[in-house]
Order: sequence, then structure tokens, then C-alpha cells
Amino acid sequence: MSHRPIIDAGPGLNFFALNRERLLISILGTLSTPEIVHGEILRKAHTDLRFRNAEAVLKKLGGKYLEVLSDDITDALSAAVNRISGMPMADRLSIPKDLGELMVVSHAAVAAESGLDVVVLIDETNGAELAASEQRRLDRLRSRGQGVGSMKLVNTPTVLAAAAGTTHIPDRGAMRDLYGRMRKLDDGLVPIEKTDLLSPRFWT
Repeated sequence: MSHRPIIDAGPGLNFFALNRERLLISILGTLSTPEIVHGEILRKAHTDLRFRNAEAVLKKLGGKYLEVLSDDITDALSAAVNRISGMPMADRLSIPKDLGELMVVSHAAVAAESGLDVVVLIDETNGAELAASEQRRLDRLRSRGQGVGSMKLVNTPTVLAAAAGTTHIPDRGAMRDLYGRMRKLDDGLVPIEKTDLLSPRFWT
């Protein structure tokens, strides 16, 4: 069984601020995000004009298309945060740096340990490394016969690649335009020429 994909603030802002939530959902399905990330997206929408559309998108998605995961301290979530961050959850929640990514990976780890397969959407390098580390840990547990699920890491370019040639991104020009608009929102995205998004394999 699968858990709803869990998204981080960076990719959420990339798609929601440009009103491309339908593209995102068409590729990943209905979504989820930790409370801390939901709050981060709202704060950005209120404080940076580039992201103002994201608030309306969050309201439109509601609980049907975007489930907000509780960050309340439970035994399972606390154990995951403690293991991944090396710090008790109550203490780690007071440190804003990289907290959204940590909570995305921690919620995903809890879901996977319960036997579910879960996709995490993270662009930020440190968060991606945390997810990859958890991915390997789960693989090791499965190889020892433990009944855990899996974690799969995707990012904004992964989603865009999957949408290449669909009505959302019908041609190379549309891909170049959308990616360029996203880069103006997210300086962590590399130039499109350093991705394979214009590769012939997507545009035969």
C-alpha cells in the first residue's frame, strides 16, 4: 500500500505560486505535507509577493487533495526525528533551520516503518541527503526480512520530466518557459541546460 506523497516547502512553492498544482497532482497524485511545511508556505505567501498565489492554492486543495500531517509529538514521530536529527524532537522543533525537510523525512519514515511505500518531494540538498539515508536504512531492514515499506525521493525536475509531452507541458518551449519561471522563485534550481529536461528522450 502507498502513503500520499509528502512534499516540502520548496517544491510546493514552485508549483503552487505558479498555479501548477494540477500538473503536480497529475504526476504524484493527492498530496500531504507536515504542519510545519504548510505554515512555511503560508508565511512565504504572506511575506513575498512572488509566492502570493500559493495561499489561494492551499485553500483550493483543502483536505481532499492536500492532507496536512500533524506534527504533534508521538512516540513514532519522536523516535524518527530523534534518530534522523540526533536530537530530542521537543528540542529540534525549536530550531527553524532545515526543520521542514526534517519533518517531511520523519513523517515518511514513520509511514514506511508501518509498511507503506511513500514518495517524498524535496529539492533542498540537505533534505535530499536525509531522505537518501533513510531510503538506504529501509532497504537494509527489508533485506533482513523486516516488513517495512519503502521511501522514494523525487524533486521538481523529476516531476517536470514525468509531465513532458502531456497537456501540462506539451513541448520543449513550454518546458523551458515553466522551468525558467520556477528558477525565478527558487535559486536552488540549476539552469535547465544542466538537467535533461530538454533531452530528445522526452521529446521524440
